[in-house]
Amino acid sequence: MLPTMSDQPAQPLIRVQNLTMAYGDYVVMRDLTFEIHRGDIFIIMGGSGCGKSTLMRHLIGLEEPAAGEISYGSTNFTRADIEQRNVLLRQFGVMYQSGALWSSMTLAENVAMPLEQYTRLTPAQIRSNVSYKLSLVGLSGFEDFYPSQISGGMNKRAGIARAMALDPEILFLDEPSAGLDPVSAARLDDLILELKKCLNSTVVIVTHELASIFAIGTASVFLDADRKALGAIGDPRELRDHCPDPAVRRFLNRGKDADDAHPANQNA
Repeated sequence: MLPTMSDQPAQPLIRVQNLTMAYGDYVVMRDLTFEIHRGDIFIIMGGSGCGKSTLMRHLIGLEEPAAGEISYGSTNFTRADIEQRNVLLRQFGVMYQSGALWSSMTLAENVAMPLEQYTRLTPAQIRSNVSYKLSLVGLSGFEDFYPSQISGGMNKRAGIARAMALDPEILFLDEPSAGLDPVSAARLDDLILELKKCLNSTVVIVTHELASIFAIGTASVFLDADRKALGAIGDPRELRDHCPDPAVRRFLNRGKDADDAHPANQNA
């Protein structure tokens, strides 16, 4: 039996070791080393162009490292063969920045697609699963709507429903709040917190939105674009208040009261 992430609960869920990301001779980031633990809402943060989305693409295997390795539990993902990688990939759910829904398909058809491709569920079971996943993100009754017929925030939620279709251990969300108004962004943050609790998932989020970072992040990594290196690792609130790196403090104090203004924290 191939090792999976569930086989090693005491280990970090994800381990990144000396990872260098590059396109040809152009280095995006070098020597990244950090760990993600089970149950984290882990934030990949940094300024525009620092390589946040590129790092996520490396984590899910869409990009290959120029150097270094990524491991899931006891499995070295970077050096894994196709069979081992496929076992791990079934445990990932991914929502891309745009939502990446197929415009010619209804929301139900979009969410059903992974189930049709990767499971042996009957059509009735798939319909039931799709309805449940859409209900989790507050989209019951919208099964027959097309992406063009709903709002941007609803498209994001439908993208998350599709990412959850196969009940993944890890959800990867690329800029989930991008393009949303503050109220919609706060509702999406609340949804992510609720899904983590309901599904016991680990969530990895690419974002530069301070309100979201402080409202939901339990751990984080800061990518420093100027040095092309990791600037800090830790709880984002602790980094904001105590990190010795001035670049990290400047980034996290851009909006000093962003977390206090977030609706999720109004009654804290």
